[in-house]
Amino acid sequence: MGNVVVVGTQWGDEGKGKVVDLLASSADIVVRFQGGNNAGHTLVVNGEKTICHLIPSGILHEDKKCLIGNGVVVDPAVLLEEMNDLEKRGISVTPERLSLSEKAHIVMPYHKAIDLAREAAKGSGKLGTTGRGIGPCYEDKVARTGIRAVDLLEPDTLEAKIRTNLKEKNFYLEKFLKAEPLEFQPIYEKYSSMAEILAPFIADVSQEIDQAIKDGKTILFEGAQGTHLDVDHGTYPFVTSSNPISGTVCTGAGVGPDKLHHVVGIVKAYTTRVGAGPFPTELLDETGDYIQERGAEFGATTGRRRRCGWLDLVVVRDSVRLNGLTSLSITKLDVLTGLERVKVCVGYELDGRRIESRPASLKKLARCKPLYEDLPGWKEDISSAKAVKDLPPQARNYLKVIEERTAVPFSLVSVGPGREETIKLKDPFETS
Repeated sequence: MGNVVVVGTQWGDEGKGKVVDLLASSADIVVRFQGGNNAGHTLVVNGEKTICHLIPSGILHEDKKCLIGNGVVVDPAVLLEEMNDLEKRGISVTPERLSLSEKAHIVMPYHKAIDLAREAAKGSGKLGTTGRGIGPCYEDKVARTGIRAVDLLEPDTLEAKIRTNLKEKNFYLEKFLKAEPLEFQPIYEKYSSMAEILAPFIADVSQEIDQAIKDGKTILFEGAQGTHLDVDHGTYPFVTSSNPISGTVCTGAGVGPDKLHHVVGIVKAYTTRVGAGPFPTELLDETGDYIQERGAEFGATTGRRRRCGWLDLVVVRDSVRLNGLTSLSITKLDVLTGLERVKVCVGYELDGRRIESRPASLKKLARCKPLYEDLPGWKEDISSAKAVKDLPPQARNYLKVIEERTAVPFSLVSVGPGREETIKLKDPFETS
């Protein structure tokens, strides 16, 4: 048995939560390694919906340990709210079941204030940030002025850092962004009280992972957002503030690359994105509306309507390369049911020539025209399919095209939102 990484291959919202929930049954530990509560993983178990923003999706399995790695930026208020919500539903969240890395950076009120004020100042040029302070928190991390979880355990350190940071943040908020300044005392008191509750959960997550591996346990690493929201490799600047690619597991969880054995790339059967940014295959017609409505495409975190379009295999192939994907897991195949024809983008045309990879220049990307393979659709309900042979020929052909164009096999095919509505082709934990 090996360790598995799950990443998104598009612009997020691919259905990673469901896949992590499924794979968690074969893992001992589930680790979140990047992002913040700007991500939301939606799980449907026995018809009941659960949305996790910070706690790994494996928390729904009673016998699993969940870890939040140092690469995650954590809003303690959101974390505590999630813990309380789960407890109310009878899902135990104790230090035996959840650890927060002592090195994880903490989202502060001034991060959120700056995030919102910046977006307001940009007007029509805004990036579409969730306004949850994730980007400004990562900025402080890189600037070496951030507050880490371990600082919550040292009142004098916490006080000194908040005071120092507020001097700079308030100047920026007032003088440049024309926003209201923040007061020290309410922030310090609130974070001190939350620190008391979180203290038993704060631990050396990297050491926990290392010991688990030595003990022969299997680990599932859960990413947030998607490859093309990566701050280095995505559609910059319309990206998130972290690296959602598989290589980030090493830095975001504190584990060596030799401990990663299988990388699953989650690909939605069509393409969506939330907020602003380029989207070559976007459908601004009745078909786009059909997909949006059938797929219930609203952001799990923001509630915003997602933009919908045909599956873009240029985007997915780039993700294959960037993540070193071992297998693909396709989600929401059932949403395409009922369409007469389905299209798959297999390349771009840029200024009269065909290209196979997404250009870094947004001006060039805006000139890219998707080149489609036009395929027959299907009308049969596929939600009860237990094997690929149970799918209509047109649906099987759709999967075949994706496999051939990406040169990566499927390990899972999701035919509905529930756990049981999944065709399992290969166990990613089986490394041989």
